[in-house]
Amino acid sequence: MPPCPLCGRPIVPGPSADEHHLVPKSEGGRDKTLVHRVCHRKIHATFSEKELARGYASWEALRGHPEIASFVQWVRKKPPEFNDGSARPRRRR
Repeated sequence: MPPCPLCGRPIVPGPSADEHHLVPKSEGGRDKTLVHRVCHRKIHATFSEKELARGYASWEALRGHPEIASFVQWVRKKPPEFNDGSARPRRRR
């Protein structure tokens, strides 16, 4: 199984894994990628679906955002099964 494209840690199948659409379905996206649930929640807690579609539709762009870069530095020290329920989406669309 490939590593998480956001943080680079191994993905363990189960409750700590989620699927993410780089371009949200509401914005016409179809392709999905397996990521850690904690990484997925951080993405959606940081960006609206329109922001994701317009400016953050690549892993490089996401990792380049200061808030995500700081999160990645922090989460890389956690075990692959780590699942923190604190990052909830602030806004939806």
